[in-house]
Amino acid sequence: MNHKIIAEGKLPKSKQSFYVRFLTVDDIPQILELQQIVEQAMEVPAALQTLSYEEYRHILTGNGSMIGIFITNKMIAFRAMLIPNIDEHEHLGIDAGLSKEERLKMIYPEISNVHPDFRGNRLQTYMGELLFTEVDKERFQYVATTVAPFNIPSIKDKIALGMEIIALKKKYNGKLRYILLRDFTREFNTTIKKKIVRMMDYETQKKLLEEGYRGVSIQIDNDTYVHYKKN
Repeated sequence: MNHKIIAEGKLPKSKQSFYVRFLTVDDIPQILELQQIVEQAMEVPAALQTLSYEEYRHILTGNGSMIGIFITNKMIAFRAMLIPNIDEHEHLGIDAGLSKEERLKMIYPEISNVHPDFRGNRLQTYMGELLFTEVDKERFQYVATTVAPFNIPSIKDKIALGMEIIALKKKYNGKLRYILLRDFTREFNTTIKKKIVRMMDYETQKKLLEEGYRGVSIQIDNDTYVHYKKN
């Protein structure tokens, strides 16, 4: 059983002590309990993409990893990484222009939940940083995910983890999605070109992405903008 504690600290708001450890199949009842609490606390419960016992078991039996944050023995947050199946249609390595061999080196950020009583402590991104640190870099080179435009919290979370927008296209039966990628071996050169585009201007963004620009931050003013750069 892997109960390795990987971090300890105090919550910024309440100063309560917590610890973070890897989760196992034995933790699934607590995971499902917390997922239900989070779902019930949402204004639109259906907006949360929940996972089943079988899906969590799949992740925790060699197809990814999960960490949980605990106060004493109570789980207050969890986050997962998934090793995706290699398919010829929806795999994000295809969108990133990777070969079949390179796609084997890709892992996805999966579901994350934070108990409503502990929101505002930046726990989602904190867990993401820990998981990215724990990724076996000899086995995995890429992390990729999709986010819907205007899902601002999720976009900010992914960008804070060093991921960049590399494409904007329809996925999952026609749903428009940003595709974000992080290459652990990528070296950042001096930025030579910058563009700022309104988030709702999808066509301009698609054109910039085709030209090799990458989305690196978002700005919310009177409108919502995406900052793009090209090295």
